[in-house]
Amino acid sequence: MATARTKSRLPGVSRHFPLILVLLGLVVPVPLRAQGWVEPLRPQPGAWVQRLKSEVRVEVTGNVATVVVDEWFQSNGPALGEADYLYPLPRDAVFRSFSLYQGEEEIRGEIMDADRAREIYEEIVRRRKDPALIELVGLGLLRARVFPLAPGETRRVTLRFTQLLDQAGDALHLKYAAGVPASTSCWNGGSAPSEGCGPAPSPATLEVRVARGSRFLDPFSPTHPVRTEREGETLVVRAEGTLSGSFSLFFPLARESLGLTLVAHKPVGEDGYFLLSLSPGRGEAPAEPRDLTVVLDVSGSMSGEKIRQARAALLELLGTLAPKDRFRLVAFSHAVRPLSLEWMPVRPQELARARAWVEGLEANGGTNISGALAEALRLESPRDRLPVVIFLTDGIPTVGEISVEAILWKLAQERGRARIFAFGVGHDVNTALLDRMSEEGRGNTHYVEPGESVERALSLLATKIRHPVLTDLALVRAPARIKELYPVDIPDVFAGEELVLFGRYETGDGDLAGELVLEGRRGGESLRFALEASFPVHEEGNAFIPRLWASRKLGFLTRRVWTEGPGEELMHEIRETALRYGLPSPYTSYLVLEPGTEVPRDLSGAMALPIRFRDQSPEAAAFSVHGEGAVRRARAAGALRAVASESDLAVAGEAFLDPALRGREDLRSVAGRLFHLEDGVWREAQAREEVRVLEVSPFGKGYFDLLELLPELRPYAQTFTQVEVQGRGIRIRFAEGGRDELPPEVLRDAARGFRGP
Repeated sequence: MATARTKSRLPGVSRHFPLILVLLGLVVPVPLRAQGWVEPLRPQPGAWVQRLKSEVRVEVTGNVATVVVDEWFQSNGPALGEADYLYPLPRDAVFRSFSLYQGEEEIRGEIMDADRAREIYEEIVRRRKDPALIELVGLGLLRARVFPLAPGETRRVTLRFTQLLDQAGDALHLKYAAGVPASTSCWNGGSAPSEGCGPAPSPATLEVRVARGSRFLDPFSPTHPVRTEREGETLVVRAEGTLSGSFSLFFPLARESLGLTLVAHKPVGEDGYFLLSLSPGRGEAPAEPRDLTVVLDVSGSMSGEKIRQARAALLELLGTLAPKDRFRLVAFSHAVRPLSLEWMPVRPQELARARAWVEGLEANGGTNISGALAEALRLESPRDRLPVVIFLTDGIPTVGEISVEAILWKLAQERGRARIFAFGVGHDVNTALLDRMSEEGRGNTHYVEPGESVERALSLLATKIRHPVLTDLALVRAPARIKELYPVDIPDVFAGEELVLFGRYETGDGDLAGELVLEGRRGGESLRFALEASFPVHEEGNAFIPRLWASRKLGFLTRRVWTEGPGEELMHEIRETALRYGLPSPYTSYLVLEPGTEVPRDLSGAMALPIRFRDQSPEAAAFSVHGEGAVRRARAAGALRAVASESDLAVAGEAFLDPALRGREDLRSVAGRLFHLEDGVWREAQAREEVRVLEVSPFGKGYFDLLELLPELRPYAQTFTQVEVQGRGIRIRFAEGGRDELPPEVLRDAARGFRGP
């Protein structure tokens, strides 16, 4: 068995790199902070400063990022007296320079440590009664005194610092946060932003330029869409649109074999989450040859435009065959008609025969799915070939065996090593049958709705599966106990494809480090891939991972509803997952509340989620496996199972929600939890009435002490002034009338109660 091992030191990094930066690399990393703001010292009525835009440029050399931040501010209203420009610095950043000119005089910045910075952050939050800066507590701070600004005057600020990038397995990891929100970029120093100061964030752009870019495969981001270009040896990555929120970018190293990237998120008191990506290397090992079988429904319902598109798609697919591949074509209606009883080699004569056969296909008759599957799986493939079946139908079984369970039982007996990719065309398909077919065959199902192009859908799949480079992958060893890995069965890896897995892990009392091992096959040869991996006992970074993991899980559970039936435990798990992580599901709730209506609670005391979904009847949603609603549910669940980024999740979630509810102002999802506005307080959807409540006044000493002890509360406190968050044995409620100070024993008890034993 061949073995590939990840090396710990990145190429191109000198052994004599400055010691201070090497030591900084041992500090727990925090995201870069993109935006600063101007804080008036003696604000005048009607005067305010607006941040116009931010431009961030990052130059990566080796594993060192040099960050240059340019920001433009404009004074509005009466003249503004003295003010501070404040910029939160990452703890492991090395400050280089700051440029702000008052006439001919260059203003110098003052660097403050985390303790002094915390005092300043908390004072601003307390004075404004605005929690926007809470997430910055614990960071360092650059402060520069800005002299009077005339009305309408614009100032440009430029600062520079360097930072080590994390190494995440076979990749470099750049973290970036778009800094403070709009309320701090446009402020008049009073109790609220000025009229016209708007909630919309100022534009922020990000460009990353990587020297010796050929060392890396194409970068990927699990948080934002990015655009990648190569300018000679320079790799250029730009975040698309206006940058906002936390941004993560991975640069997979261009190794000869499979590259592995691992990052984790571990809240205190619960199991951790991890992202594991697999990047095919640039080695010259040949792609595994395929035995490709294409099965096409030519029943009467396929007549007209559908059969014309299907013929065109098959002709295009024949053009994707490699010289070492073999193929078969099978058409079926009431009878099954293969082009050949044996595998056909990819040679001009056989391809010409196949094209003539495809062009002669006509649609008529019934739908013999069981017979077509039997013919598709009749021939076996040797271990050095990957058998792939593409099965396209627009109907339900009407000829031969019509029992879905009987068809699937036979499929399980005869499938062997075949990968099955199912296509459902239109709404008259059985989603349970097609999804189970592809699940059994470690493939996936594609649904083509009326009006969509069959040719385009099939062409996209043909391109994706053109060159398989690794098959039969399995995670066989890890230093931590791995659980709930999605996809459950690791798919094959194809050339040019980034495969992303999400899972959870358990640790003991400390970090766990050791060898993570995957095994797979290529061209009949067994391969082993090893990575020196670390699973931390506590890690606040990479907070995007939990919801992406949960969306994969929710898609998997939702498919089980119509492939296995809506069991009570399954439905409970779907509802708990959807509510816990603020994800949409057709089985969560079916209620729309009018303004002023009391929020109902279920028997456990949990608040019923006030969302209406397209399918109003749980029973109909659970048992209907064909028709327009069933196809759309299956398609949406498939999108959740394929989610690899937060932008993917935003698109996938839209498929479930009723359009009338989009933009509801009384529903918010924050850091994986769903909240509903009730009597001026944002209450978590899973709040349980039987547990005790600790009420704390916002912005008091006890408030900041509690946030320091329980940093997992920061995302909710930062988003809402008044909020109630459910813990394991206590609810923390930030609201007017709560306690201003909390003795040490109360703080410790709150932490134990919130996190549990």
